[in-house]
Amino acid sequence: MTAGSKLLAVGHYQPARVLTNEDLTKIVDTSDEWIRDRVGIVTRRIADSETVADMASAAAGKALAASGLAAADIDLIAVATCTSVDRCPNVAARVANRLGVSAPAAYDINTACSGFEYALATVDHAIRAGAARHTLVIGAEKLTEFADWTDRSTCVLFGDGAGAAVVTPTAPGEEPGIGPVVWGSAPDKGDVLTIEGWRPYVKQNGQVVFRWAISALPELAERACAAAGIEAKDLAAFIPHQANLRIIEPLARKLGVPDAAVAKDIVESGNTSAASVPLALSKMVERREIPSGAPVLLFGFGGGLTYAGQVIRCP
Repeated sequence: MTAGSKLLAVGHYQPARVLTNEDLTKIVDTSDEWIRDRVGIVTRRIADSETVADMASAAAGKALAASGLAAADIDLIAVATCTSVDRCPNVAARVANRLGVSAPAAYDINTACSGFEYALATVDHAIRAGAARHTLVIGAEKLTEFADWTDRSTCVLFGDGAGAAVVTPTAPGEEPGIGPVVWGSAPDKGDVLTIEGWRPYVKQNGQVVFRWAISALPELAERACAAAGIEAKDLAAFIPHQANLRIIEPLARKLGVPDAAVAKDIVESGNTSAASVPLALSKMVERREIPSGAPVLLFGFGGGLTYAGQVIRCP
């Protein structure tokens, strides 16, 4: 048993191919101005032959290298994804094999865009219970594989990528580096964002998602801060799911984080679902935009409609 856990290191990966708004005008009836105005996206990354497991392994490998731990130290791998084509073996097991992790507990979790925060919470619980020690938590998505490139309302939104974190126990006497999770869902609205059937496309009622996010999420984000014993104004950074710049900016204003760095990776990466929060976090850490040890609110929301958030201490 341990008093808590913390993020030791982070890493991310994005495919090399960039798809610009101008490129999309050659595929579907849209414009750069329309996309920027509606969602704030300028570019997104596209995985061609790369799989969800490929991207997850690359991001996890970088996080592991940055942590100073060896593959042999890892005893649990959790992958958040809603876009893995293969049912079995799961992505976590494939990541373990590629990184040379010999016998970890390995599972995938699917709560769509809140998946990384759900996975982080379950790993934190496992460490606190003594069921795991050194762990990898990964969000990885290949959403473009499920995009309907004839639907201009959705195909402009999505990108591919992965983000990962190494999570370990806190030392005796050390404050927990991951706060209590605030999580849940709005199942009565579960059909407003779907990837259904054997040959599925992403389908979304964007207006319903937008109204729900703007009205419901500020109070939930405040609850996540309160659960960690801090006020929103004390956050060094706020990293919400990168769904839409028109959601991120008013959400930050309503939460009241005037001095916090607010993630806006949506502009260059698009919506990468469960990968969006760890991807943005890793980039901000790499650019040294958040001091080590500073409080950061992670908050995922989306398909389901599910949500989950917790305050972490920046690695």
